[in-house]
Amino acid sequence: MKKVHIVPHMHWDREWYFSTEESRILLVNNMEEILEMLETNPDYPYYVLDGQTSILEDYFAVKPENKERVKKLVQAGKLIIGPWYTQTDEMVVGGESIVRNLLYGIKDSEEFGSPMMIGYLPDSFGQSSQMPQILNGFDIKYSIFWRGTSERHGTDKTEFYWESDDGSKVLVQLFPLGYAIGKYLPEDEEKLQERIDKYFSVLDRGATTENIILPNGHDQMPIQKNIFTIIEKLHKLYPDREFFLSKYENVFTELEKNQSLPTLQGEFLDGKYMRVHRSIYSTRMDIKAANTRIENKITNILEPLATIAYSLGFEYHHGLIELIWKEIMKNHAHDSIGCCCSDKVHREIMNRFFLAEEKTNQLIEYYKRKITDSIDTDRKEDRLTAFNLLPYERKEVVTTKVITKLPSFTLEDAEGNTIPFEVLEKEELDPGLIDRQIVHYGNYDPFYQYRIQLKDSIPALGYKTYFVASTENKMTHTLVEKETIETDYYKVSVNPNGTLKIWDKQLEKEFNDVLLLENGGDDGDEYDFSPLPDETLIYSNNTKAEVKIVQNQYAAHLDIQLKLDVPGNLEQRKTNKFDRFVDVHWTITIPNHQPLLKVDVEIDNQAKDHRLRTMIPTGIASSFSISDNQFGFIKRNVYDSAMDYWKEEDWDERPDSIYPMLSFVGLSDKEHGISVLTNSTREFEIVGENDDSIAITLFRSVGVLGKEEMLRRPGRPSGIKLPTPDSQMLGKMELSFAITTHKGSTTAANIGRIAKEYTTPIQTYNKIPHNAMKLNPSGVKTPLSFSFLQETSNTSVLSTLKKAEKEDRFVLRFFNPTEAESQASYIVNRSIDHAQEGNLNESAVAPLKLDNNQFYLPIKQNQVKTVLF
Repeated sequence: MKKVHIVPHMHWDREWYFSTEESRILLVNNMEEILEMLETNPDYPYYVLDGQTSILEDYFAVKPENKERVKKLVQAGKLIIGPWYTQTDEMVVGGESIVRNLLYGIKDSEEFGSPMMIGYLPDSFGQSSQMPQILNGFDIKYSIFWRGTSERHGTDKTEFYWESDDGSKVLVQLFPLGYAIGKYLPEDEEKLQERIDKYFSVLDRGATTENIILPNGHDQMPIQKNIFTIIEKLHKLYPDREFFLSKYENVFTELEKNQSLPTLQGEFLDGKYMRVHRSIYSTRMDIKAANTRIENKITNILEPLATIAYSLGFEYHHGLIELIWKEIMKNHAHDSIGCCCSDKVHREIMNRFFLAEEKTNQLIEYYKRKITDSIDTDRKEDRLTAFNLLPYERKEVVTTKVITKLPSFTLEDAEGNTIPFEVLEKEELDPGLIDRQIVHYGNYDPFYQYRIQLKDSIPALGYKTYFVASTENKMTHTLVEKETIETDYYKVSVNPNGTLKIWDKQLEKEFNDVLLLENGGDDGDEYDFSPLPDETLIYSNNTKAEVKIVQNQYAAHLDIQLKLDVPGNLEQRKTNKFDRFVDVHWTITIPNHQPLLKVDVEIDNQAKDHRLRTMIPTGIASSFSISDNQFGFIKRNVYDSAMDYWKEEDWDERPDSIYPMLSFVGLSDKEHGISVLTNSTREFEIVGENDDSIAITLFRSVGVLGKEEMLRRPGRPSGIKLPTPDSQMLGKMELSFAITTHKGSTTAANIGRIAKEYTTPIQTYNKIPHNAMKLNPSGVKTPLSFSFLQETSNTSVLSTLKKAEKEDRFVLRFFNPTEAESQASYIVNRSIDHAQEGNLNESAVAPLKLDNNQFYLPIKQNQVKTVLF
C-alpha cells in the first residue's frame, strides 16, 4: 500500500510584493492558530515552520510571552523549527554567509529544543554544487529542494544522493512539483480528485519507495483546520493508499532503506520543470553590489581584525557581529536577494544593507582605533597604522588619508626609518568636522587631509605602525601626465572610444577593446532578462571619451568618461530613436608591481528597459569558463547544449549561459588566462564568435516584477504583474571589479587567492589627538607591530578567522579552489596548547598534531577546512 505523508507547513516569505510588516501581522495570526492546534489536538502531530528561525524572531517581537509555549511544543517534537535563520539563496550569497545562516539558525533553535536537521530550501533559485559539503559541516545528511534538476543530471527519480567534489554527501528528497501542491485542499471530492490525480502521476513516477510527500502548505498560508475531513475523503477516493499527517524525517527513514539510489554531482541550474531565473543575478544591481561589498567587509576585514584585537586583550563583540550577520541574512532569502520584489520592499532591503554596512564600518573603525590608541610608545606624534588581514606578508601600494595640522610631514616606522610616500591630493577641513569641541572653544584653525600613497611590507594577519613626524622639507611627488603608461607587467593606452589596449609583458600578448560597452533592450522582468527579437545591439565603438592618465612611482591612474546614447525605452528602441544616454565614468588604478587593473565605475543611467554590459576580450576560444562558488570553483560550458532542444522538450525557460560568480570568472588555456575579479556585480556570460570574451553585466533596467510570454521564458508570468519603476535603475550607481592576467590555467594560477587579495585591501587608521567620540584608555598595551599567524604554504585561500561562538578558541577556515590536492599549513605566533580539525558548526572532529605552534592539514579540490585552536 502506497503511503502518502501529508506534511503540514507554511512557506514564509518574510517579504516579496508585500512588506515584512504586512507579513508579520499575518504571522501573529497564523502562529496563534498553529500553537492552538498543536496544543489541543493530539491527532495533529507535527507542523514544519519553514526551516527558518527568523519567523520566530518576528513573532516573539510581538508575543514574547509565548516563548515557553513554543519551547514545550518544540521539545515535544510537534513544532519543527530550523535549521536556517532565513531561507537562503545559493547562487549569489557567499559561503560564509550560508555557514552563518545555519550557525545562527541552529543556535536560535537550540534555545527551544532540537532543530530539524534537513537542508530545507524548497524555493531557492538553483542549487549550488557545494551545498552537500556545507550541510555535512553541520552534521546534516538530508536535503529537500525543488528547483534546478532534470534527467540530464543522471536520474529521473526524485530521491537520490547528492555529492560535492570533496566527497560530502546528502540524501535528497526532491519536490518535483514544488512545496505547495497540498495547499488549500478542497472538500469537494470531484475537485480534490482532479487535483490529486495530476500530482500522483508525477510523484509515483519519481518515487523509489512506496512513500510520497504531499506538503500541505503554501506562501503565508494559514493552517488548514479541516485537514482531517480532507484525509477522510482521500481515503475514500484512493482506497489503495494510506494517508496520514507526517514529517519529512519519516520519509527519509524510509528512503535510507533503499540501497540502490543513484548519486548525482554538480550544481542544479536547469529550468526544464521549474524556473531558476538564470539572469536574476543582475536585477537591482545596487542591491546586489551592496551585498557583495558587505559580505567581503565582514569576512575579509571585520572578523579577522576583531580576532587580532581579541588576541591582544580586547573584547570580541559577538553580539554586535551577530546583529550585522542577521541584518544581511534577512536580505538573503531567495526573493529578497533575487530582487524580484515590490519597490517598497527593495527600499526596505536597501535600508537593511545601509544599516549593516554602517555597523560593519563603525566596528572596523572601533577595533582599529582601540589597537592604535593602545600602542605602547613614548612618542607623542600622530600615528598611522596599516592592517593586513591576510595570512602572509604583503608589500603593496597602500592609498590612505592622513589628517593633520602639519604643513609638511614624514612617515617613520618604529625603528626611525623614513617611509617614502607621495601626496595625491590635499584638502582643507573645517575643525568642527573633526571634533566640534575644538570650535566650541574658539579654535577655527583648519586641518589638512592628505591622500597619500606608499609601499611597504605589512606583517601577516597583523599590523605596522608609522609616526607622522613634522618636517621642514616640502613633500614632493613623481606624478606626471602620460598618454601611455608602463608598469612591471603592462603597457596600457586608451583608445579614442574609451576602451583599453593592454600589452602584457609576461605573456607577450595584446588585449584590445577591453571595457567595450554593450547595450541592448530588456523586455524582461525582475526575474529574467529578455532581449528584443532581432535587435541590433549598441556598442561604444564610436563614442568619444575624455581621458586623463597620470602615473607616479607606485601606480597609474586612468580617468575615462564617456556618454553612450541609447533609446529611452522599448518603444523608442524599436524605432531606433536615441533620445537618452548612459554616462560611464571609469576610474582605473594599475599598480606598478602587480598584474592587476582595479576598475571603479560610476554609471549615470537615464534610460529605461535595457541592459548594459562591459566586454573583456581574452583571445582564448574556450569551451568552458571557471568561476567560483562557495569555498571552491565550478567549471561550466560556455554553451549549454540544452539550447538545441529546450523548445522541443518544453522547458520552462531557455537555458542561456548566463551564470553567477562570487569573486571571479576566468577563461584560460594551458599557456595563459585572463580573469575578472569582482567586489560588486556577480553575473557573467561568455560571448563572441569564438566564445572568447567575458561579458560582465553592469546593470539591468526593468519596470515590472513579473511578465508573461517572454522571448526566453514563455507562458505565465513569474511572480505577479506589478509595476516596479525603481527597478529601472535611473540615476547613479557605483561598481568595482578588477582584471588580471596570468600564466597557466585559471585554477593553476589559483585565481581564487588573487580575488581574495583584491577584496581584502590593506586597512589603515590615522590617530590624531582629536575625536568627536571620546574613549577612556583601555588599560591594554599593544605592540608597535604584530603578526597573529601566517601560512607556511600558499595553496589554500583564507575564508575567515574569528573567535568561536561558544568557547574561548579561535576558528581558522580556509579552502582549496584548485584542481590539485594540497597541504595547508599555518604557524601561530603565540603559544597554543592544542589544535583540532573542526566542522563548520565549530565542533571538533579530530586532533591536529602541533609542531612548534604549526599545524598541517591535507585539503582536497574544492574542500573547506576548519581549525580550532
